[in-house]
Amino acid sequence: MDGDELQAQARARVQELPGAQLEHPFGPGWEVYKVRDKVFMLLTDVTGEPIVILKSDPEDAEALQAGHEDITPGYHMNKKHWITLHPSGDLSEQLISDLVTESYLLVVEHLPHARRPVDPTTFGQDL
Repeated sequence: MDGDELQAQARARVQELPGAQLEHPFGPGWEVYKVRDKVFMLLTDVTGEPIVILKSDPEDAEALQAGHEDITPGYHMNKKHWITLHPSGDLSEQLISDLVTESYLLVVEHLPHARRPVDPTTFGQDL
């Protein structure tokens, strides 16, 4: 999967997430996706390749980095809580979609109950 396909897959999944919004607070080279004003995904190519930066549970992040050479610590983010997806043939569309969803739900679960667009404990279970 090339970088454009990687970012397109991440964008496609975001379209299915309630309350997700795109902003450009860092200028045109960055796409910042938020839910209720909290960042859960960033897209950029400032590193020379199109990348996707996602929030991740620290234990999951370690396992993902150990299992995939194209998943590294978060670019310009807290290396314990964020990961970066790099383009290659190694990352499946399903894995990208799952990681975007997980990032979104990690942010949603820390929102006050009244501000949550979905219940993070049951979202997606009826699919």
